[in-house]
Amino acid sequence: MTEALLIFSPETSLLRSFSRKVRVRAHWALQLLALLCALLGLGIITYNKHLNGKGHFVTWHGLTGLLAVLYAGGQCAGGVLLLYPKLMKNWTLAKLKLYHATSGLVGYLLGCASLMLGMCSLWFTTTVTGASWYLAMLCPLVTSLVIMNQVSNAYLYRKRSQH
Repeated sequence: MTEALLIFSPETSLLRSFSRKVRVRAHWALQLLALLCALLGLGIITYNKHLNGKGHFVTWHGLTGLLAVLYAGGQCAGGVLLLYPKLMKNWTLAKLKLYHATSGLVGYLLGCASLMLGMCSLWFTTTVTGASWYLAMLCPLVTSLVIMNQVSNAYLYRKRSQH
């Protein structure tokens, strides 16, 4: 999912020399793949919890993870509107892009929050200890800052300065 978002970054994208249309299609394909992986993971963990007689969606990690997957599904559905902007007659393409990018950022942060809550679980904290735990926690924090910077620079700061 992170690479799908970084496709539009002028500094870090592996596809920066490609046309915007190619980058949009790659973003769409990678986001769809990320959603399918998230749904598969959600299904597997739910089935595993069912087999072991344990409750799922009872911890903050489980609840935010479920919310993040549902949100990602909605965000992907909203992204289809950008592929076919004529479906939204009363909205400009620029507004659709702005809303999609900012709501996508919220979804990304929700996913990172779920990941970090999972890193606070008893299993993870007993398996990963010391400096390794702090380094693992830094990964979603740093990527969140990179994505926030990218969205802010691409949409929020530019739009504010145009008014």
